[in-house]
Amino acid sequence: MAVNGEQATMTEMAFGKVVQQPSDPILPRWWRAVDRVSISCVLGLFLVGILLGLAASVPLATRNGLPQFYYVYKQVFFGSVALGAMIVTSMMSPVLLRRLGVFSFALCFIALLMLPIFGTDYGKGATRWFSLGFASVQPSEFLKPFFIVFTAWMLAAAFKVGGPPGKRISFLVMLSVAFLLAMQPDFGQAMLIITSWGVMYFIAGAPILLLVVMAVGVVSVGLFSYNNSEHFARRIDGFLNPDLDPRTQLGYATNAIQEGGFFGVGVGEGQVKWSLPDAHTDFIIAVAAEEYGLILVFVIIGLFLVITVRSLFRLVRERDPFIRLAGTGIAVLFGMQAMINMGVAARLLPAKGMTLPFVSYGGSSLVAAGIALGLLLAFTRTRAQGEMSDLLGRGTRNPRIIRNG
Repeated sequence: MAVNGEQATMTEMAFGKVVQQPSDPILPRWWRAVDRVSISCVLGLFLVGILLGLAASVPLATRNGLPQFYYVYKQVFFGSVALGAMIVTSMMSPVLLRRLGVFSFALCFIALLMLPIFGTDYGKGATRWFSLGFASVQPSEFLKPFFIVFTAWMLAAAFKVGGPPGKRISFLVMLSVAFLLAMQPDFGQAMLIITSWGVMYFIAGAPILLLVVMAVGVVSVGLFSYNNSEHFARRIDGFLNPDLDPRTQLGYATNAIQEGGFFGVGVGEGQVKWSLPDAHTDFIIAVAAEEYGLILVFVIIGLFLVITVRSLFRLVRERDPFIRLAGTGIAVLFGMQAMINMGVAARLLPAKGMTLPFVSYGGSSLVAAGIALGLLLAFTRTRAQGEMSDLLGRGTRNPRIIRNG
């Protein structure tokens, strides 16, 4: 007993007073440690998605001869699964998440390899889905957060003495994943993978010259794709053309945003949902802008900003390299996907075919977003740890608890 008491005293001297007792029930411990503001913002995005789904998906259900709210019911179901996955994932330890993430990434990578053989394009010109008869699965949606975990594991391992060449391995894997996505073709997802990896690599200590070389390489690949891919060239030409065809998806979306103004045309009064085949997915923000105006658009942007910025601020004080890299990668991935989706609808970016996380309709998109946010919440949980300066060899005296956020 005396030995245990002495060990406890030494532990407190080294790491500060323990905040959470191991004997506490898991739910109270999780609730005290998790970022509750971010959870509230995710719930807000999901409710906004249901609200917009009530407007945007009804015309599609009518055209397909389905019950009026068929797609809304499916969105509620998949959204509930996504929220459940988010909560369960956010309760896991970083070690368990690393193991599951690396294993899941391997499965998703194999699925990506099998897409050209067993995948389908559903008439959209890009083979991105596996058809299961009753539903479809898009492997790239699940691959993104698990790729972040794998990359963080490799980059963190490179810091260890005698560790593997994690930076080179992650670079080669990133190139392989981006190549497979570009072959679908899915240049938007490939760009997300490359950018997320670049941010993580930069945080891990990449030289600026290497990042410049990478940027030149990306531009070169883009020029090559423009000259050799009709799908890619068509989207770039449509974006650069100053005379926007009002009968295209971008034309309908741009007009809807202009018509909505600041307060919108009124609930249920929008017309873009009857013209856009992807109004409930890629162009859901156009429905929001037309019926509810810029007010709701600003609310949506604000919710995404709060989640992304709060997560980054909480990760600044994180000492563990793996947690810091993985959390930053997912936060950047989440924020960038939202920015690209809304940028496309506002004609600030070329068309990408990318959903708005937790707002757009889509089973794979919703569940994958739930897993990604669960990972982010797990990595940004409050932990007992010293100052970042301790890791750098400074301020080793008087370590104390740092509460992220």
